[in-house]
Amino acid sequence: MSDLSAALDVVGARWALLIVERLLDGPQRYGDLQRDLGVPTNILATRLRELEAAGVLRRLPLMHNTRAYALTDRGLALREAIVALARWGEQEG
Repeated sequence: MSDLSAALDVVGARWALLIVERLLDGPQRYGDLQRDLGVPTNILATRLRELEAAGVLRRLPLMHNTRAYALTDRGLALREAIVALARWGEQEG
C-alpha cells in the first residue's frame, strides 16, 4: 500500500476532510458540526468514530451528555494539505 493510499484510508471518505477543516478552528460540539457542515447525523457519527479510531481527533467530555471533538497533533498535521487542496479547488480550470 502506498503512503497516499494509507492517508486516503483515513481521510478519504466523504466529509472526513471537511470535518477536519472545521476542527482546525478549535474544538466543536457535535451539534455545531452537524449544523455548520450539513452532514447527515448518521454519517457524521460514523466519520467521527473513524477519525477518532485513526488518532486524528479526540472526544472531549462535556456536561449534560453532550460531545465535543478536537484535533490531535496528527489531525493538526493535516492543515497544510487542507490549505493546499483548498487553493487547488479555488483555481479555475
